Amino acid sequence: MKSIWYSTDITLVQLNEESTATMNAHLGMEFTELGVDYLVARMPVDSRTVQKYGILHGGASVALAETVGSIASTLIIDPVQQLCVGMEINANHVRGVRSGFVHAKATPLHIGGKSHVWDIRITDDQQQLICVCRHTVVVLNKADHIVR
Repeated sequence: MKSIWYSTDITLVQLNEESTATMNAHLGMEFTELGVDYLVARMPVDSRTVQKYGILHGGASVALAETVGSIASTLIIDPVQQLCVGMEINANHVRGVRSGFVHAKATPLHIGGKSHVWDIRITDDQQQLICVCRHTVVVLNKADHIVR
């Protein structure tokens, strides 16, 4: 299978370095796998990511899903000409988790010139399904938008 990525030179080290001083770093997210058509990131289940009952906060799951989907989209486009932003995300939380890591795998459902749709499955360390998300990203031309 041919890679869907714009550049085949990108590394996990680069992806993780680009996350410093962002919410990704604050929540402990780390990119762990880059396949020919998928991206995986993990996030710890700890005091930064749990709600008052000690289980993973649904918003933290959504933040992880939107991160892995949005970054995957940025790897498909020409970064000189285009940029990607999240347009919609939904999540079904199916199981709680209290410790360890959760792992989000983004695989494309649709890769178009103006939008991408990602299927994101979040699992725990035992590969049990925690959350299912669908994330839509819009592809914009940089020339039409101010980037600060």
